[in-house]
Amino acid sequence: MTDLSEQQLLTPNTVVLRDDERQRCEVWTRVMGYHRPMSSFNTGKKGEFHERTYFDERCCSSSQPSA
Repeated sequence: MTDLSEQQLLTPNTVVLRDDERQRCEVWTRVMGYHRPMSSFNTGKKGEFHERTYFDERCCSSSQPSA
């Protein structure tokens, strides 16, 4: 089968990209009061980023009694 015939068998909503067609996603995060791309982080700062925990208000508000 050729690539074209394989794509025709897929559902219309399916997008197929080869690796050479993909674009790398740049992740930015807020550090020390300003936003920076993670690609500029050193090894230690990347480790800190992956160890972060995120606050979920829905999780905390359901256990609090309403006033």
